[in-house]
Amino acid sequence: MVCVDINAEKIAQLQKGILPIYEPGLKELLGRNIAESRLAFTTDAATAIQISEVVFGAVGTPEGADHRADLSAVFQIAKTFAENLSGYKVFATKSTVPVGTNARIREIILDSRKDRQDFDVVSNPEFLREGEAVNDFLIPDRIVIGCNNGRARAIMEHIYRGISRTDHPILFTDISSAEIIKYAANAMLATRISFMNEVARLCEKTGADIKLVAQGMGLDKRIGPRFLQAGIGYGGSCFPKDVKAFIATAAEHGVPFQILDAVESVNEMQKQSILPRLKQLVPQLEGATIALWGLAFKPKTDDMREAPAIVIIRQLLQEKAHIRAFDPEAAANTRRMFPDMQIHYAKDPYDACQGADAVILVTEWNEFRALDLAKVKSLLRQPNMVDGRNVFDPLDMKKAGFRYIGIGR
Repeated sequence: MVCVDINAEKIAQLQKGILPIYEPGLKELLGRNIAESRLAFTTDAATAIQISEVVFGAVGTPEGADHRADLSAVFQIAKTFAENLSGYKVFATKSTVPVGTNARIREIILDSRKDRQDFDVVSNPEFLREGEAVNDFLIPDRIVIGCNNGRARAIMEHIYRGISRTDHPILFTDISSAEIIKYAANAMLATRISFMNEVARLCEKTGADIKLVAQGMGLDKRIGPRFLQAGIGYGGSCFPKDVKAFIATAAEHGVPFQILDAVESVNEMQKQSILPRLKQLVPQLEGATIALWGLAFKPKTDDMREAPAIVIIRQLLQEKAHIRAFDPEAAANTRRMFPDMQIHYAKDPYDACQGADAVILVTEWNEFRALDLAKVKSLLRQPNMVDGRNVFDPLDMKKAGFRYIGIGR
């Protein structure tokens, strides 16, 4: 396999086995396959295309104008593919793209190829979770492939033969259905998160416990237990932009997506909800010191894109509070986002609490689940905690002497 990127610095790092991101298990996998000559990296797209039978397009589709997906990079690699066709090849789109994009890719290749070399375009969306990407690739729930003929189908089936099995099947669809499956899956998961955050607000008003409510719901086999955790909202590279892009795509086809409009609105409100909770414990934030446990949008990643921590940091800085933050992996990326701000990056969770008036648990890293709470309390100036991920039990925290606020509890 040959991997191509236009970023020469990134390619040079990868050639040395150095990853530009944090992803558990990937460094070892990378090193082993480089050593065994199964994996190579280059900036020479032309040669890589010419020697390959299948070219996977896996570029980003960031949020563009009017929340639509920016497809400029997708179309550019399609053009590069066309210009370097040498015999029959398959262009497989891994990028998350709106319905109809692969039809446009096909048009670009037809218009840009130098002669009448044959090719096929297939949609092969990825469903990898950050922090679980290696496991999700090797043991997928399903592999979705949208294609329009048997030749391309046979090639794609051959590629995935080693990881497809009865309980992890390959689902072959038409191309449009494959494109929609990716967006619809992300939108459904985002909907479950926002729905539970709405229910959590009702729990807070009525004295119910969202953890028990979620448990009771999850035992229903029609619902299941996944993605029923209330918290401070979703972030990351996929859900925020994909929900918005799905809404925009539906609008282009005359379909108002009222449910997803609400999902997005609830998520943004949830990110804003931590500061009012904090002010219940520390009414005067100017000059106060606040500890943040976690910065990344989720555990097992250093990704800060659309992370709730960004909203919280901005609010605290606006309130003129001092911030002491700890995250096992995301500190460097946070520094790049807030280069001139006075944030103390702690060496561990205890260091973050030193002299703080409150601690906010932002990201549910396992490192925070088994801490010495007596030590945490002794380090804090005031024993205040806002648990944005409901990691701790309210009764346990009360017994430990904390003034504690969770989500929906």
